[in-house]
Amino acid sequence: MKFETNIFINCPFDKDYFPLLKPLLYVIKRIGFNPRISLERSDSGEVRLHKIQELIESSKYSIHDLSRSKAKKVGEYFRQNMPFELGLDLGCKNYKKGNKNKKILILEEEKYSVQKALSDLSFADCKCHEGKSIELIYAIRDWFAENGIKDVPSGSALWDDYNTFYADLYVEKLKIGFKPKDIDRITMTEFMRFIDENLK
Repeated sequence: MKFETNIFINCPFDKDYFPLLKPLLYVIKRIGFNPRISLERSDSGEVRLHKIQELIESSKYSIHDLSRSKAKKVGEYFRQNMPFELGLDLGCKNYKKGNKNKKILILEEEKYSVQKALSDLSFADCKCHEGKSIELIYAIRDWFAENGIKDVPSGSALWDDYNTFYADLYVEKLKIGFKPKDIDRITMTEFMRFIDENLK
């Protein structure tokens, strides 16, 4: 895993976000990069903060989805892990020697919501996905192109590729006894392994 192609992913890891996380991981790998997420390994003896720091420091690129910066119902706590990890990443970019060239993308579900929740980020050029998988794919695709990555496929081509890939995943898993609910709940490690096998 090389620094130049590693992308740290900071996003929610709950079932409501998986319809966005799965195409996000696929597109990153399809374009030739390596997503790094804390779910890539599970060790209860490992300090989570140390793992996140290691993932950030080993990645030239980062994607931070701050779409959970606002509580959706009365009494609900809003998620602070994502802005906290963004802060770690910005610190790494600005203070750690050799990381000045890190590239960071901030995603939001509602346009300008990040600036409202974090006024210190009023400078930030965020991309909005509206909570839709296809819009997220376009946002990621455009960000790669804007950062000088050559020969990036079109958003519609990536969307079609992802849907074909996911249909193949279902067929393969059903053949070996998985039920749809099992397929929807496969670990991200298994999911990324299937992407690698599919893209060979």
